[in-house]
Amino acid sequence: MIANALILTILLLLSLAFWLMSELKFLIPYKRILLHQYGALLLGWTTILFANLFAIIYTIQRKFFLKDTGRKLSHIDRQVVSGNASVPPPDALDEGC
Repeated sequence: MIANALILTILLLLSLAFWLMSELKFLIPYKRILLHQYGALLLGWTTILFANLFAIIYTIQRKFFLKDTGRKLSHIDRQVVSGNASVPPPDALDEGC
């Protein structure tokens, strides 16, 4: 889930960067001055934007893609405890060693 959020965050930031590069073509002659004067500040804001986007995407994924996980896993747990499951209980795995 973290990998998916990371990939989606990088994809969004790259698309934003490419869009900004096409919109801000008039700043090309001032590129050296802007990077020298404001490079650290731009890097800081980009880092903050990356962290916030990652947190938002991760939260959305947990909210919508892990819905009812406890309920789905509880019926499997009941099957294992009752002995009606094709999966051996955890105690049976320890005895085999």
